[in-house]
Amino acid sequence: MRLVALVSLIVFVVDQISKWMVVHVMDLARVGAIDLFPPYLNFRMAWNTGINFGLLSGHADWTRWVLISVALGIVLFVLVWMRRDPPGRMGLVFGGLLIGGALGNVVDRLLYGAVADFLNMSCCGISNPYAFNVADISVFIGAIGLALFPGSKNAP
Repeated sequence: MRLVALVSLIVFVVDQISKWMVVHVMDLARVGAIDLFPPYLNFRMAWNTGINFGLLSGHADWTRWVLISVALGIVLFVLVWMRRDPPGRMGLVFGGLLIGGALGNVVDRLLYGAVADFLNMSCCGISNPYAFNVADISVFIGAIGLALFPGSKNAP
């Protein structure tokens, strides 16, 4: 469980520092967009009150609390799962990624009322209109990792 806690903490801190830098230091909320390495990596400020791709964003007041509750429920579920039936080392890392990312987005919803998304990547003639953040990446990798490579207690 220490590995889960360590990975979660690292993800959470990196996510919150990156958001603080973008929102408060770079003032991306006012600037709107910064091209870093176009079209491959750009900063595009987007306040997401819903879930992925802006789904459920029409009812910000109640969805905010529902999404916070769902994220905390998922965190609790993963923690209980990791404690009761610890997967192999990689499973613990994936669990930590998911938990740290979920908590990072929960803090955004509590502080700002929405998740601060700012990373935008496009490639190969395809223009991506969506933005995401470090927490989103961690949740995605953690969930896919747990689904595809749940590990085993007996793994080396």
